Amino acid sequence: MQVREKSKNFPWLPWKLALCLFVGSMGCHPTPPADLTILNGAEPSSLDPIMVTGIEELRAVLPLFEGLTRPDPRTGAASPGLAERWEIAPDGRVYTFHLRTNAAWSTGERIDATDVVYSWRRALEPTNACQYANLLFPIRGAEAFHLGRARAFDQVGLQAESPIRLRVELENPCAYFLDLCAFQTLAVVPRQAVERYGDRWVIQESVPTSGPYQLEFWRLNDRVRLRRNPHYWDAANTRSAVVDLLSLTAPNTVMNLYLAGQADIIWDKPMVPTELMPELRKRPDYHTFPILGTYFLRINTTRVPYSDPRVRRALALATDKRRLTQRITASGEEPADHMVPTVTARYRRGEGQRYDVEAARGLLREAGFPDGRGFPVMDLLIDSAAGGPARITERTGVELKAMWEEALGIRVELRRMEKKVFLVAQRNLEYDVSRSSWIGDYNDPNTFLDLFMTGSGNNRTGWSNGRYDQWLREAMAEPDEERRARLLRDAETLMVRDEVPVIPLWFEVGFHLYDPRRIRGIHPNPMDTHPIGAIERVR
Repeated sequence: MQVREKSKNFPWLPWKLALCLFVGSMGCHPTPPADLTILNGAEPSSLDPIMVTGIEELRAVLPLFEGLTRPDPRTGAASPGLAERWEIAPDGRVYTFHLRTNAAWSTGERIDATDVVYSWRRALEPTNACQYANLLFPIRGAEAFHLGRARAFDQVGLQAESPIRLRVELENPCAYFLDLCAFQTLAVVPRQAVERYGDRWVIQESVPTSGPYQLEFWRLNDRVRLRRNPHYWDAANTRSAVVDLLSLTAPNTVMNLYLAGQADIIWDKPMVPTELMPELRKRPDYHTFPILGTYFLRINTTRVPYSDPRVRRALALATDKRRLTQRITASGEEPADHMVPTVTARYRRGEGQRYDVEAARGLLREAGFPDGRGFPVMDLLIDSAAGGPARITERTGVELKAMWEEALGIRVELRRMEKKVFLVAQRNLEYDVSRSSWIGDYNDPNTFLDLFMTGSGNNRTGWSNGRYDQWLREAMAEPDEERRARLLRDAETLMVRDEVPVIPLWFEVGFHLYDPRRIRGIHPNPMDTHPIGAIERVR
């Protein structure tokens, strides 16, 4: 890997801190340098749009596969993608998309409306177990098909009327439907490759892609290398020809690569040593901004005693969120008493649990555990690895353990798991309490609230409440924006104040480290979405 000269106008960190940094062996083969190198975080588990859920893999998928719309680099909002335009019926329930006549796969073949239908059906097929299938549920009949209540796909409101014309019928008006069309799950994938290679289609050589980049190679524990797609409809505006997404999480290694000029961008705060944050915040390459992200706890409501809402409320009331943000994050995060971030569009704030130790002790006593007596040892599940995210997770777990043991008299044991195993355990409800975070898929309260509907693949708490489900369904069908906002507010209050299957801890802030004189095309936005095709190094 070539070492580039560092700008002399950017001071190194104080030498005592710099000495702690160490470049570990990356175990990679000699590779010609890329035009742009990004420290992307953990190794992706997949590059298949219907399989990815983590932020690192979603970022890797975005430049490879595009949807009808794509995120605007400045705002993160939906803008024309494979569809150059669309019409919306007066009642808001029918969208007619017109695909670009020059939309093509990276292999040169034309992309047409049947490819969109195939891709969306693939996400909805029950056997594919797509965790984001619910993003398609606004479409008429889509939820029934996914849940197996309707076997015939022709009952889904999706029709290719011509090679460049797609008709989509919704159950009800959906204020954020165009934003959904920009999300990775709804990206267009190549039927010919999927049907030929099955689950391994995405790692085949020269796999057809629909986005601004092709996959040159994916080297495990090293990098995903992207190369500009010459057949992409907007290839003239794809700024960097070759981009590397490095798979690294160890903060010292990440930081040293960046400081040595071997990488251009660090995307995430947990990838930087937390002890260096006070110094980094003084530098002009430090960037932070509010985003649609919440760090929270899930509670397994199927296990005794956590099946008792009084126990869950006691835990929430005994959680000092301001202490967590002051001691652990310290980058301007807002302590969270509700689930939906304050910056979310069309949001009316719900009511949650504020810090009140005496009230917490009273509820635990009512539940039959005075001063914690008789309460079983809590299994607090966290994901743990060598990387920076684990440091924040570990420190948060230690703080929670201390405050709950002190305030409630219960015993807490931290159980650490590697990230992929952790996610499986969480989905299977093999925990008492577990740490979680969520970055909004689109700018609307629903992206946080529909996670916890009955049957949602991202619920992972075992919680089910008919009134909550009903309010959310009514909100989905409500054309009046003010009434819809009130329904969502009431649903959020029911969840975070009364039922408490989750405990919000803080609202995330976006964090990037890059020299703005050398890198352009990155714009702070609430979605924290930064299309790679718009980013370039200044020559």
